[in-house]
Amino acid sequence: VQLVESGGGLVQAGGSLRLSCAASGFTFSSYSMSWYRQAPGKGREWVSTINRSAGSTTSYADSVKGRFTISRDNAKNTVYLQMSSLKPEDTAVYYCKTTIATIANWGQGTQVTVSS
Repeated sequence: VQLVESGGGLVQAGGSLRLSCAASGFTFSSYSMSWYRQAPGKGREWVSTINRSAGSTTSYADSVKGRFTISRDNAKNTVYLQMSSLKPEDTAVYYCKTTIATIANWGQGTQVTVSS
C-alpha cells in the first residue's frame, strides 16, 4: 500500500488549495479514504472521510465543514481535498489514510501553511 500526498504549500488567509493523494498497491475503489492533519505541537486530527464510491457519503470535522470538500476519482486512484477560505489555524501537515484489514495506512504528509 502506498499513499502519496501532494498540493500543499504556503497560502494567505482566505485562499484556497487542493490536496491530492495518489494511492497504489490496493483496490482503491473498495475502501473509504480519509484526510487527517497535525498542527505543530498537537495530535493528529481527523478532517474528512469519503466512502468507497465516488459521489457517495462524505463527512467532515466541524472545524472545516462548509470550507473543505473531499472527493475521489476511482479511475485515477486519487482522493482530493479542496480547501477554501483557509485560516491560519488550518496550518498543519495533512495526511491521507485508509484502513485495510484493521491496518491503518498513512501517506508521508504534505505541509499546508496559512499566513495571516
